[in-house]
Amino acid sequence: MMTEWALGFALGVFTTFFLIVAFDIRPFRIRRGKAEDPFQGAIARRLASGPSLVAVGGGTGLSTLLKGMKGFTRNITAVVAVTDEGGSSGRLRTEWGVLPPGDVRNCMVALAENGNLLKQLFDFRFDRGELAGHSLGNLLLLAVSELCGDFRVAVERMNHLLAIRGKVLPVTTEAITLVGMTEEGRRVQGELEISQNGSRLKEIWLEPQNARPLDEVLQAAAGAEMILLGPGSLFTSVIPNLLLPDFARSLCASPAPKVYVCNLMTQPEETEGMSILQHLAWVSAALGTIPDFIVVNSEPIPEDIVEAYRREGAAPLYLDRHQRDELKRLGCTCIEVPMVHVTEARLLRHDSHKLAANLFRLCRDLEI
Repeated sequence: MMTEWALGFALGVFTTFFLIVAFDIRPFRIRRGKAEDPFQGAIARRLASGPSLVAVGGGTGLSTLLKGMKGFTRNITAVVAVTDEGGSSGRLRTEWGVLPPGDVRNCMVALAENGNLLKQLFDFRFDRGELAGHSLGNLLLLAVSELCGDFRVAVERMNHLLAIRGKVLPVTTEAITLVGMTEEGRRVQGELEISQNGSRLKEIWLEPQNARPLDEVLQAAAGAEMILLGPGSLFTSVIPNLLLPDFARSLCASPAPKVYVCNLMTQPEETEGMSILQHLAWVSAALGTIPDFIVVNSEPIPEDIVEAYRREGAAPLYLDRHQRDELKRLGCTCIEVPMVHVTEARLLRHDSHKLAANLFRLCRDLEI
């Protein structure tokens, strides 16, 4: 188990970083008052008057969405799944009994004013000793959680300390586990097993089944002007949030339009061989209603990227005529937009700015 000095080290690094960034500390420099920049003031007012959004998900997909949306509004509440069991988050969950911090950390970084600098710091991963494999951001969240004695309070404090544009909330602070039943009648448990058997799942639920979402999460859902579901891993990022009955009911009861952002490709094993309609069917079943809108990529994915992903068992997700007709019959409005981004490492991601611009355009069209 990681020793106490490791937490102290992480907290010390964070404290130093926070003092430098938050208070603009520079050695041997006399600070002078600065007049308010009217341009920055106008931006702040525009962001403050932006629509109130609730974004539901986890993993890379949600943080990608948030990175783009923070340029249009600061009234964002990110509701993050807490069923992660892999990597650093899984180890901290097992050894310290805390909720997995990784997805919460990524969303905070995505909404931060200086996201690039913060990302470099929070994503720093130790490669030796007892800290090997842990990211600094995860250790910082753990340290603040230990100081506060409550993961929810720790997340709230970090929201304020980092002055993020919006708010990041775990969907619940209870320890929950994903459980499923395959078509063959085999019980699978935990995020890893669910991911490996997703395309063969017949049913999925949480244990304990009576886990309650945070009150702040329910309040955010009640006050939302638009609800965004995804993008992200279907069974391990998006749907786990919707499996809390009180949260799903609050989303259904909200008059806000509900928008499902579809993934660019299927995921090996988890959604292998599934169509866009099948993704939507699972989301609708967990949510308790069919989303009002679905956002789907219309841009061709570079062939070399498609081939690389195909070797791993993934395939592009596009609509055909049959699926468009079925969406129309279901009353789910389809929005097809180009939103492909290929990173320097040749990884496929949603283009956060294109996606956000189209979602904000939808807000304007709906007069939100």
